[in-house]
Amino acid sequence: MIKLYDAGNCPYGQKVRIALAEKGLSYELVTVDLAAGDHRRPEFLRLNPYGRVPVLMDEDVVVYDSTIINEYLDDEYPSPPLLPRVEASAMRALSRMFEDFADNSFTPQVDQLLAESAKPEAERDANRIQRLRQAIDRVLDYLNRQLQGRHFLADEFSVADIGFVPGLLALGALGVEISPGRPNIEAWAGRLFERPTTRELLGAGASLSEIR
Repeated sequence: MIKLYDAGNCPYGQKVRIALAEKGLSYELVTVDLAAGDHRRPEFLRLNPYGRVPVLMDEDVVVYDSTIINEYLDDEYPSPPLLPRVEASAMRALSRMFEDFADNSFTPQVDQLLAESAKPEAERDANRIQRLRQAIDRVLDYLNRQLQGRHFLADEFSVADIGFVPGLLALGALGVEISPGRPNIEAWAGRLFERPTTRELLGAGASLSEIR
């Protein structure tokens, strides 16, 4: 039996939930209450010494970090694949690079913008909001160029696309439009959001505090 230790709308946990759903795997969800300090308890630190979610337990196997979890799932449960086939080493590398780019240059910026925008208006840092919006726009412009002639980032749906889903979903709550002047992203996002595995996440927000 698979167990997923996750916290609320953690975007990295969402990555794993999408992968589990894509592979049709059932699992038990174990909620980790970050506000209550569950992630600092000895029993959780035995699962992940970094004290972060998500953590996946598959029988006696424990895996943490969403990227490593999804690669484990693809190795252990190969159908349907979430990475290009082994022979396509260049595309596998591309898929991994896009996922890393999402984790480090997109999702955190979206979360920071969410956090700043949630503050009372008098407490918001307008300059910081502008910088974050500009950073997000640069990512979206880059993705629009990379998607030229492609249905998905690595040609076929993969962990690369999954990595961007949580942040893309959160942009609507921020009033950030992804489509003007970006037809490739508009079509790509449409394909992503039409997938049954992402429909349940539509409109979900995310918090990255103490998660990875």
